[in-house]
Amino acid sequence: MSNIFQTVEQEAFRAGIDPRTKESRAWFMRKLKSMKNVSANALMKDDSLTLNSRQLIGSMNMFFYDPKTKDTLPFYDRFPLTVIVGPAEGGFYGLNLHYLPMILRAKLLDALMDNTNNKKYNDTTKFKLTYKKLQTTSKTKWFKPCFKHYLTSQMKSKFARVPANEWEIATFLPVARWEKGSQSTVYKNSREMI
Repeated sequence: MSNIFQTVEQEAFRAGIDPRTKESRAWFMRKLKSMKNVSANALMKDDSLTLNSRQLIGSMNMFFYDPKTKDTLPFYDRFPLTVIVGPAEGGFYGLNLHYLPMILRAKLLDALMDNTNNKKYNDTTKFKLTYKKLQTTSKTKWFKPCFKHYLTSQMKSKFARVPANEWEIATFLPVARWEKGSQSTVYKNSREMI
């Protein structure tokens, strides 16, 4: 079993990093940006993640995905890291954080963590988001390139639910699996949308 979350948590603890602060997000961003060859398959088996077949609004999840309209998409992520915003026809709406470069991802995560139902960061903690709230809150202005409609029929794995106390680590793991476009192309397009 992979234990990447536990390893990174221990390193943060030894470095004296206080979790869920702007400083911790900066530390995780620097630390995880340098990691290479993180296996999405191994990550799905990490002891910190819970596999589940049902979507949970307000949760952060990783999963394998094969878009129905992939032939017409300029690029797509086969392994999204998605905050589920709400139900949609045939599936759900979610924010795939991989569509943002690291610095903007950190800023969006800061804003998203201001929109939770509690500050316990345990199994009861969920994001409280709606499309309208994302549109009207200036602190979440980076959401637009991340907002996607996912079809349940196109999912190629269960949801690997990321616990709230691991959101920072998951956000910065280099596990996006881009098809039909490079990471730099995706980030350039995202900046243009913003």
